[in-house]
Amino acid sequence: MSNIRILYVEDEPFLARVVKESLESRKFEVCLVGDGAQVIQKFCEFKPHVCVLDVMLPNRDGFEIAIEIRKTDPALPLIFLTAKTQVDDVLKGFESGGNDYLRKPFSIEELIVRIKNLIGMRAGAGFESPVEDIRKLGSYTFYPQNYILKRGESIKKLSHRENLILQFLSEDIRHPVKRRDILLKVWGDDSFYNSRNLDVYITRIREYFSADSSVRIETIKGVGYQFYVEE
Repeated sequence: MSNIRILYVEDEPFLARVVKESLESRKFEVCLVGDGAQVIQKFCEFKPHVCVLDVMLPNRDGFEIAIEIRKTDPALPLIFLTAKTQVDDVLKGFESGGNDYLRKPFSIEELIVRIKNLIGMRAGAGFESPVEDIRKLGSYTFYPQNYILKRGESIKKLSHRENLILQFLSEDIRHPVKRRDILLKVWGDDSFYNSRNLDVYITRIREYFSADSSVRIETIKGVGYQFYVEE
């Protein structure tokens, strides 16, 4: 994992210094930013492989920053750091484009594991699609490489996790997909909290296909999900 560039955004000086030095001691290249208003400029200059964003920042919060970063790079791994414990706050992070989160205090080892997991997914671990991969799903066309779901003139830009989940579900529609397999591929673990997040994403993806009744994602109790396209 040498030469991996991390944009680390944290306004608490002591924590920022400890984390930065710890990452650099493990051969990561780290750009530290402490002011939310400066992040996008540093992002453009530094061109990171992954961003680690504190939620509460001066001048601009992590959610706003993530939304703007996503406009430039829809697939860049984003990890939120938060002291908040409410589910709604963390879900807001995912909805604004985050791929993962860590609650403070956290261990450097855990942060590194999550960084490696996300970098690995982007590099193609598991089930990233080849460039020519275009999937016809009823009246929809799914372009995994471009994070796009299209129906007629309507184009839906998918988030990173939505794209990964839909790739996994539509890989082979003849067979069900185990719920645990999705959790391990997309989140890296099958904790109760991530399981709840998966429920949210499945509901959202189902809504994206609501205009075509021949397309559905069925829940198979005790197993997982199966993607159906009726002939």
